[in-house]
Amino acid sequence: MKFPDFNLTGQVSLVTGAARGLGRAIALALAHSGSDVALGLRDVDSAGTLVKEIESMGRKALPLQMDVTHLDQIFRAVEQAAAHFGRLDILVNNAGIAPENLAENYTEADFDATVAVNLKGTFFASQAAGRVMIRQKRGRIINLGSQAGSIALPGEPIYCMTKAAISHLTKCLAVEWGKYNITVNTVAPTFIATPGTEAALADPVFRADVVERIAALHRIGEPVDVTGAVIFLASPAASLITGHTLLVDGGWTAR
Repeated sequence: MKFPDFNLTGQVSLVTGAARGLGRAIALALAHSGSDVALGLRDVDSAGTLVKEIESMGRKALPLQMDVTHLDQIFRAVEQAAAHFGRLDILVNNAGIAPENLAENYTEADFDATVAVNLKGTFFASQAAGRVMIRQKRGRIINLGSQAGSIALPGEPIYCMTKAAISHLTKCLAVEWGKYNITVNTVAPTFIATPGTEAALADPVFRADVVERIAALHRIGEPVDVTGAVIFLASPAASLITGHTLLVDGGWTAR
């Protein structure tokens, strides 16, 4: 009898936006599960202690210059990761931004920047990694979406739009690349306690509203809540799951 396998030993992962927040947590979780990790960084010098932390687990780490708004950097980073490790098994598209403004006040610059990072960056990083995975006849692509792709968050219309688009892009890539044994899925979290949400969640009124809207569990998410979902989808245990958006929202969208 077979049992679920969550081990990533011998795998090679690439995480975009790996310097901080969820990207950093995901990179560490992948290493903890056995994977060597390429770190896609907007500034290659921003890894801090992350390389040493991964190496302390007995894994290899490779910091890479990878600003996802620059296609040349995307393709170069993927090529470097695959050449350095000899393969690329897992891509986690984590890089994202969320400028806030009411729809009537949104600027073209903020619109373009949000689409460039969240959507265009996700597509072309997937394309670059997908080409490697097609040659290998195997791969896992995991996009970071958001509950904002399923519900409306006032003041974040373009962010919500891009996250909804990522969920549909996930289905499209899953259907195209399934024949190469490549799965493509999205993890869509609620508000998670990270440096990026710290200021908003420090407002007691906002925090109370968020906790109330997390209908089932009434608590702010922690990075481990997201990293667990990523590890699952990256693992052999999820080999029959593709084209799916896994909400990690504590029940927010169930209301």
